[in-house]
Amino acid sequence: MTTGRLAIIPARGGSKRIPRKNIKTFAGRPMIVHAIDTARQSGLFDRIVVSTDDQEIAAVATAAGAEVPFERPADLADDHTPTVPVIAHAITACRRLGWTVTDVCCIYPGVPFLQADDLAAALAMLDALDRQRYIFPVAPFPSPIQRALRRDATGLVQPFNPQYAATRTQDLEPGYFDAGQFYWGSADLWLQGLNLHANGASIVLPEWRVVDIDTPDDWARAELMFKALTGAGLP
Repeated sequence: MTTGRLAIIPARGGSKRIPRKNIKTFAGRPMIVHAIDTARQSGLFDRIVVSTDDQEIAAVATAAGAEVPFERPADLADDHTPTVPVIAHAITACRRLGWTVTDVCCIYPGVPFLQADDLAAALAMLDALDRQRYIFPVAPFPSPIQRALRRDATGLVQPFNPQYAATRTQDLEPGYFDAGQFYWGSADLWLQGLNLHANGASIVLPEWRVVDIDTPDDWARAELMFKALTGAGLP
């Protein structure tokens, strides 16, 4: 069987800050299943592939309808491995299986607020830019980054950018942060190993729909938000 458009979900087993994060139950389902279900519901992908070094994650992913056609090597599954080489490895592995891979969306496994419409909007931008850049979602910083403060051990503060200390916030250029949900790119772009941010374009998500889940407190807050937004999955 051949395919063209893949979702690749990188999900290693060695999460340290939240152990077993990728398959820990979030709002009634293993975390990674939220990503798999949204990818499936979008109708954008010929295949949904999970790149993992962990057999338990592989079993959960397969049960949810994803494919795990290869095992991620240990040298691409440590705390310091960047995203691009993991996706490039997955593309190469899939092509060795005889698949035709043209466009790839890397979807992170810990994204319960992922929406199919955002995946589709980013794919439309990929088409519009003739696949010359990665496309990913960003969200605005809640406060102007030009007015950020540094704080020393005694509690004293100083502005990072003193030249903006008297500038009205509404007159400052807005800043954006990577939403950390997904990245679209052509297979060729991923295989070139280009940096995501230096070679990217973006769609904008509302800041309230972007949650970075790195600690148990983050997890608890995200579940409360999920309940408020969906009314599902929690008592």
